[in-house]
Amino acid sequence: MKIVYAGTPDFAVAPLRALAEKGCEIIAVVTREDRPFGRHGVLTPPPVKAFALSAGIPVYQFGKIREHVSELASLGADAMFTCAYGQLLTQAVLDVFPKGVWNAHASLLPKFRGASPVQSAILAGERVTGVTVMKTELALDAGDMLLVKRCPIEEGETSGELSEKLSALAADALCEAYDLISSDDENLLLQDESAATFCKKIKKEDAKVDFSAPADKVCALINAMSPSPAAFCMHGGKSVNLYRAFAEGDAEGVPGQVIGVTKRGITVRCGSGCARITEAQFAGGKRLSAADILNGRKISVGDMLE
Repeated sequence: MKIVYAGTPDFAVAPLRALAEKGCEIIAVVTREDRPFGRHGVLTPPPVKAFALSAGIPVYQFGKIREHVSELASLGADAMFTCAYGQLLTQAVLDVFPKGVWNAHASLLPKFRGASPVQSAILAGERVTGVTVMKTELALDAGDMLLVKRCPIEEGETSGELSEKLSALAADALCEAYDLISSDDENLLLQDESAATFCKKIKKEDAKVDFSAPADKVCALINAMSPSPAAFCMHGGKSVNLYRAFAEGDAEGVPGQVIGVTKRGITVRCGSGCARITEAQFAGGKRLSAADILNGRKISVGDMLE
């Protein structure tokens, strides 16, 4: 079975690598255009492009994939596999592939359809998430499901760490999907529309910490936004990025007040309970562990985080 693989960020590299190592016939990779990166705006290829070129797979970079239907059709692929590609597909694109277009989505559908399923699962306090391979249709992430793979969300786990786990899970899922689809052994399951939830693209303003919220919500926000865009608060008029936190029991103080600074973390009073922050970055500095923060005397008991 000949496939086209469409993906863009680091998350999509492991599935592509797994399919290539399995010996699947990947006749082309479709990805986004190179984009400026860093403070100097250096034009940088998507991670999927870099891997595809190293593996000798032809790469196509489309500004708008819907404008390249004829080019896709000329490839003669049987199916398309997508993973974190970043563009919506039109019916004309879907119709190109006789065995369909199949997407690996980083949630247990129908939960968390949309652009930020990994962050949204942590924000919602989920203890289990996973990857769903579905047959793509026009409605967002609403296609019939081919298979589901699950993994736990550990306490204090960040979106970056969870993304790595889910990327590996997506690799396993798409390899299994390849075998099922190529042998026409697809037993599809309808999604329960009544249970569908949706998630939006994360913006920097979504990462502002409100310490008047319960500790579990504060910690979920911090972990969900790590490493990017990074949860943040203000300390002495300057922004502080927060990268990992654990919810703990109640203590005296007002929301936002630092009630403890030890090598185990900065403990901050929340609306209910406390958040123990174990990694942070102060203005103009580098990312620090709790021990480094303590040794550097960056923050003191009684300080306010806003």
